Amino acid sequence: MELRQLRYFVAVAEREHISEAAEHLRVAQSAISRQIANLEEELGAPLFERVGRNVKLTPIGKTFLEHTIVALKAIDFAAKQVEEYLDPAKGTIKVGFPTSLASYVLPTIISAFKKEYPDVSFHLRQGSYKYLIEAVKNRELNLALLGPLPPKDETLNTTVLFSENIHALLPANHLLAKRENINLIELRHDHFVMFPEGYILHKVAVDACKSAGFVPKITSEGEDMDALKGLVAAGIGVSLLPESSLYDSTPRMTVRIPIANPAIRRNVGIITPTTRVLAPSEEIFLDFVAQFYSRVSGFQ
Repeated sequence: MELRQLRYFVAVAEREHISEAAEHLRVAQSAISRQIANLEEELGAPLFERVGRNVKLTPIGKTFLEHTIVALKAIDFAAKQVEEYLDPAKGTIKVGFPTSLASYVLPTIISAFKKEYPDVSFHLRQGSYKYLIEAVKNRELNLALLGPLPPKDETLNTTVLFSENIHALLPANHLLAKRENINLIELRHDHFVMFPEGYILHKVAVDACKSAGFVPKITSEGEDMDALKGLVAAGIGVSLLPESSLYDSTPRMTVRIPIANPAIRRNVGIITPTTRVLAPSEEIFLDFVAQFYSRVSGFQ
């Protein structure tokens, strides 16, 4: 069994078409057909069945695909570790992040890191809270920034970088816009704009409102941080957003106001897998970021 056969098999399985796989891999269609046939002969079982001009995985083919993808990821990861062992300062770091950390925290971290390690490149993957956790568990990512951090378990290590307050973002003409701080209960009659249900910041905001004694009236939702800010600026409603997401990008016609009661905070950090070793460049990045936030004032 050869790596080439396995890669050909995955390419065909993903496209369900041999000619499309051949075009993607830039090899002859006959070469792929021959290698797939050799693989099936070695395994002693058919992996595909013909359906018109397409091919479909057989039941055993689906099982073999799941294990093959895991195996190829492990092999690629091992090869990457060897490459980075020779020169960790020239590796590629793949980092996942949610939209709430995209505008300030992520650029701050990468900018500081690149000053010391200019030859390291980044592959950035934005995703939802749930997706990023699963991506670290299933080998798609080794590092993901999150806020708040999930509970540490047998599959995840968590590194806290800082904690921050959740602030209220109000339209500039709101009755409370000139206050130095507010109690959350004072927004009980307002319309809210929030991330959709299933997003962690939706849960944080709703739980905070419930702890203050009311259920928020959610009239608009958005999956993008800037979209939520725009809705507030348009006077559609108020929102509860992390302090760091408002540092450099509080839009015109809005004001951010601290919430005195209840105090709403989230911790922000990095999750990594417990089941595999980080690549050398990833270890350098993790250590750097932890040290960076231990030195930077303003993050408590």
